Amino acid sequence: MKYVKRIIEADLLEKLSASGAVLIKGPKSCGKTATARQFVKSQVEMDRDKQVPYIMATDPQLLLRGDTPRLIDEWQEYPEIWNYVRHEVDDRNTKGQFILTGSANPGDDIRLHSGAGRFTVVQMDTMTWQELGYSTGTVKMSGLLTGHVPDFNDNGVSLDFITDRLLTGGWPALLNENTGNAVRMNSGYIDLLCEVDISRVAGVKRDPLKVRSLLRSLARNTATLVDNRTLELDIKASDRNELSRNTITGYLGVLSRLMILYEQPAFNPHIRSSASLRKSPKRHLCDTSLAAAALGLDKESLMKDLEYAGFLFESLATHELNVYAKANDATVFHYNDSYGLEIDAIVQKRNGDYAAFEIKLGVGFIDEAADNLKKFAENIHTARMDLPKSLNIITGTGMSHRRPDGINVISLASLGI
Repeated sequence: MKYVKRIIEADLLEKLSASGAVLIKGPKSCGKTATARQFVKSQVEMDRDKQVPYIMATDPQLLLRGDTPRLIDEWQEYPEIWNYVRHEVDDRNTKGQFILTGSANPGDDIRLHSGAGRFTVVQMDTMTWQELGYSTGTVKMSGLLTGHVPDFNDNGVSLDFITDRLLTGGWPALLNENTGNAVRMNSGYIDLLCEVDISRVAGVKRDPLKVRSLLRSLARNTATLVDNRTLELDIKASDRNELSRNTITGYLGVLSRLMILYEQPAFNPHIRSSASLRKSPKRHLCDTSLAAAALGLDKESLMKDLEYAGFLFESLATHELNVYAKANDATVFHYNDSYGLEIDAIVQKRNGDYAAFEIKLGVGFIDEAADNLKKFAENIHTARMDLPKSLNIITGTGMSHRRPDGINVISLASLGI
């Protein structure tokens, strides 16, 4: 399979030149190893090489020998290798020695010394539309975060195309697959997650039926402020399954370790009104295809439920924003206050500059989204913080253009870094 250039490559190279080792984290099958291999000169596969268990038991440093940068793939299979890498980086006192990749974070019971000053981290996600070639990248996140966006006009895409992308996802292995095959393969991903991965990473046997019920509930409530109590009630009502809140908390922790669960934090701006701000995160699965697969959706069923397709589209757009934001040293938040005002995404740089985004699958709610954005901006306490650099509406089927009021309407097929 031909390798497709990834957005994180620039970040990876910068961090490789600044530290002795770089850790690439991301969900299984998102492309970590393939990207790392573009830049390494030797490698060891900790989960596949049959010699690894014996070497770990006798002389783990042998695994670190080889031309550099050296790839230590699936390092979390033997977490103690972390400390050997850390010491080796200290001893060599040279940048760019190792790239570690992993599709699960080790548990809290694993003692790892700090990698501060030795390790840097790159977070990898499934592929974006820009990486897949579906977005022109005409409207750049870098411009939206500075308020300098040249005039633009770009075509949108069809609902048929969007539903295909929601179901297929951004998995590199599915680049050339049709939607039907992709749906079947993503269902297999969910099966393995429920039956193997959760128990393997947790270190104890987990009930696959309960894991599946939780994933279904997370999928039903994607892109919403759903707490554990709500998940508990939803599972009981929809799947007729009983999961205690303690069990749900434990399972969510393992899903986070597997980087399957993404939590979008709340934005905490200075506002003029007396409204209280919601602090709960929005929850998303790492790729919309997994939400669809967890619910057993195919193209026909998704087209019949466009309301749910809208939630999935918000999750997809948040995924895209997250990748483009990280490339601009920024983080994606959401805004929700006690007066009922919600803004789907706030992208903020470390220096405090930020842009606000509403996300709508079709064009029918654009005026409502624009009103929300204006209310949000009017409520900012400008004596204590600056206004957003741009107000934006991300659409699926709509064309990209700038409205007379200055709000940018951006097709997801126009957005890029």
